[in-house]
Amino acid sequence: MEHQLVRKPRVLCLHAFRISGKIFEKQTEVWPEFVREKMDLVFIDAPFPAEGESGVQGEFDPPYYEWFQFNQGAFLSAALPGMQAEVCKQYFISSLLLLYGEKDFGLTNGIELLDSFVDPVVINHPGGHEVPKLDEKGSETMIKFIEKVQELL
Repeated sequence: MEHQLVRKPRVLCLHAFRISGKIFEKQTEVWPEFVREKMDLVFIDAPFPAEGESGVQGEFDPPYYEWFQFNQGAFLSAALPGMQAEVCKQYFISSLLLLYGEKDFGLTNGIELLDSFVDPVVINHPGGHEVPKLDEKGSETMIKFIEKVQELL
C-alpha cells in the first residue's frame, strides 16, 4: 500500500496592530495542539516599529510592530479599491475562516467580508478582538475548514 503524504495548508498569520509575529504565535497557543498541527503557520512581523502604546503592553514584552506608518496608511486607503480589483482578476479566493468576538470593535468589517466569499466559515466567541480559545465546536469547525482547504492542495 502506498503512503501518500498529506500537505498541510500553509497559513500566513498577519498580526494585529502594534503587536508582533512572536506575540501572535504565542496567542494561538490557546488552540488545541491537534488543530495547530494540521497547519503550517507562518508568523511574520510588520515592517515598522510601533509608534505608540500597544494594547498588549504589560502582558507581552516589546518589540511591537505596525503594518503602515501614518502617511502610508492614507496611501493604502486610496489605492486599496484598485488593488483589490487587480487581485480578483488574477486569483479566485473562495475560502474564508472568520474568527470574531461578539465584543470585537472590528466586528462590522468582518461581517461585511462574508458576502465576498462562497461558503464562508465562522467561529465566534463571547470576547473581543483577541485570539479565542477553541471549544469543542470551534475546534471541529476549524478542522473541517482545514480539511476543505487540503482538498484544494
